[in-house]
Amino acid sequence: MRMTNKIMRNNSLYNINQNKILEDKLTNQMTNQSKIARPSDDPVVAIRALRLRSNVTALTQYYDKNASDADQWLTVTADALTTIDEVLTDLYKQATGAANKDFTADNLEIVLTQMKSLTNEFYKSGNVDYAGRYVFSGYRTDTAITFSAEDIAEMSKHPVSYEINEDFGYDKISTISYTDYNVLSKKIGTGATDDIAGSNDGIKADNTSYEQDITNTKLFRMRLSYNNIDSTPVDADGNPTGPIPLTLTVNGTAVAATEFTEYDDPEAAYAAIASGDEEGIAYIPSTGELVFSEKYYQDNYKEGDKFSVTYNKSEWLEDDINPVHYFRCTETRDIGDGTMTDTKQTGYNYTSVNQDIYYDVGFNQQIQVNTLATEVFTHDVRRDMDDFQHCLTQLRDIETKISDIEKKRAEFSEDSDDYKNWTKKLEAANKAKDYIRENIHTKFENQITNYQTYMNDNNIAITNNATRGSRLELISTRLSNQKATFKDLQTDNEGIDVTQVAVELSASELTYQAALMATGKIMETNLMNYI
Repeated sequence: MRMTNKIMRNNSLYNINQNKILEDKLTNQMTNQSKIARPSDDPVVAIRALRLRSNVTALTQYYDKNASDADQWLTVTADALTTIDEVLTDLYKQATGAANKDFTADNLEIVLTQMKSLTNEFYKSGNVDYAGRYVFSGYRTDTAITFSAEDIAEMSKHPVSYEINEDFGYDKISTISYTDYNVLSKKIGTGATDDIAGSNDGIKADNTSYEQDITNTKLFRMRLSYNNIDSTPVDADGNPTGPIPLTLTVNGTAVAATEFTEYDDPEAAYAAIASGDEEGIAYIPSTGELVFSEKYYQDNYKEGDKFSVTYNKSEWLEDDINPVHYFRCTETRDIGDGTMTDTKQTGYNYTSVNQDIYYDVGFNQQIQVNTLATEVFTHDVRRDMDDFQHCLTQLRDIETKISDIEKKRAEFSEDSDDYKNWTKKLEAANKAKDYIRENIHTKFENQITNYQTYMNDNNIAITNNATRGSRLELISTRLSNQKATFKDLQTDNEGIDVTQVAVELSASELTYQAALMATGKIMETNLMNYI
């Protein structure tokens, strides 16, 4: 085959261009630190790179974002639960001290003031949030556990009423002790009533004891989660204009409305039940109680019964618990003109609905981050304070009566019938005080057990939250290791050996220069030079 200058020139240019292509490839690898610039450079490396990059991107999302977000949520929850544990521990200590029978009404007033402050802190701890999301509110992360001052201000413009459906079991029926000492305010002998410091002292002619008239009766009750619930509407003359706004069902069967009698004054209700004047159920809206006698309890209820109470509440105060987090309820809100209302079903945070919030923290791995309010915050902590306040009111009242009787007795000589009569009245008052003081002592002793129960519930929540945190920590460690491993694999797959590429690039440059020199030398001569 005849080799012409043109053929040699074309071959040389082709080879020089190939050297330039190789040099360009090595230069690109050196500048972008990657083996390939386009998939066609190495399809196997390209496919593997796409898979590894997808894994690294997912791990980055899981580790740097999801796991971090979940850890912060759990940390905020843990801090709140720790605060709650401290609050309940302080309440437990206060109840333990208040069980002292030597405490006067003034002493108990101081204790209750401190306990009320701690109780408020207990519920405020439930309003902690993470990045604007309330951590104890289930799916309602935009709704606090309790009503704030801003909520109450809004309700003053647009009143809100809730129809609440509350379920509870037989074990929620509790007992209270009622001490009847009304005899101390009567004019003994005439049967009329008057203040004990009145002008007519009502000397008891037969000189018998008043103590037998002092009674202490055990009453049974269903205590609802709220006080100051709606009472029966009345007209201007005080006559009812509708039925009692409350229904009670026992095992699915409604209790007849005739079984209920509404009382404005809880003391009057207790007295009516204790005396037997009230044979049915005393409904007390102000205290949120359904009270009945032991006989009614034994005749109508048995272990295993399930109760459901539907009632309305329209009066709300700051720090009241929002019922939508606990009960099935219907909200009715005044939208502006005083008559039109917007009614909607609420309360999907009810215990029958699963509202656990999960974060994806790994491939096919999730972890729960939230603790529901129903696991920690119970209405009973505040309702117990209502009971304490009632006990304190009774103790202060009987102490006042004892003081008044002592002052009245001091007006007479010790050998007079008046003095003896007031002495017997004083003995009766002291008996009533003993009953009341014993009731308070028992109440605080029972409350110690209650606070232990509340603390146990909180400790379970702390343990569950800590367990999730520990699991998340293990997952995060594994994610970190996986992320590092996949990054190494990604580097090995796409990255270059800088030293090797540098050597190859240097060799390519020398080869290119040599090729140019050789081609130039050959191209200087041709067939004409020979001829």
